[in-house]
Amino acid sequence: MPIRFASIIVVSATVLMSACGSKPEPTAQPTGGGKKVDAATAGTIAGKVTFEGTPPAAETIRLGVDTACVQASGANAKSDAVLVSPTGGLQNVFVYIKDGLDPAYSYDPVTTPVVLDQKACHYTPRVFGVRVGQPIEIVNSDPTLHNVHAIPQANQEFNKPEAVQGMRMTHIFTQAEVMVPFTCNVHSWMRSNAGVMAHPYFAVSSEDGSFTIKNVPPGTYTIGAWHEKFGDQTSKLTIGDGKTETVAFSFKAK
Repeated sequence: MPIRFASIIVVSATVLMSACGSKPEPTAQPTGGGKKVDAATAGTIAGKVTFEGTPPAAETIRLGVDTACVQASGANAKSDAVLVSPTGGLQNVFVYIKDGLDPAYSYDPVTTPVVLDQKACHYTPRVFGVRVGQPIEIVNSDPTLHNVHAIPQANQEFNKPEAVQGMRMTHIFTQAEVMVPFTCNVHSWMRSNAGVMAHPYFAVSSEDGSFTIKNVPPGTYTIGAWHEKFGDQTSKLTIGDGKTETVAFSFKAK
């Protein structure tokens, strides 16, 4: 292990052990008027996100002197910020109902944590959704120091180290926010982005660009789509009782 990293680990040991056992923030209470979605009339949003034109070449990551990262990812590791399938599907687009939901609806809280892993000196997943009040369990699967730095605008910022392989911490966001970036102050290329939602109507596009959002009450909605490199888009969509409606998004390089 390089001397620089060993020194950081030794000096920070007390703080790190405290972070490992730290408690999450208080869970935000559910909002709304108590109205429940009727599963008998709920519909589905299905769609696909594509990339228009020739995808940009993946950037080579400068891994620096951290041998653990080089061994795990290879000397010529590539960025996963833009992932386009052979058929043009764009992965890691956060798709969600942006507007139109009846504020009288309330949704059951989610207690199962979303896992954000630091593996091979990358955050996995690159993009994810989480409910307000739902725990995020942040794990270090690497034999090297990581520093988890979330930089929200509406929620509380935090910046905590995880130096030992297997360390984990739990964090809870208390306000809806699209999107919350995560970075690592030790490895500057590490990125993840969280869509924090007050409702369950969101998805992340898969390898082929497809996504599905289920159990949506009938209504007319604005659907948002966000990509970290290509920006935001919206589309209007009306869902009838028990219907499946489709929506498509197409991004291109700026």
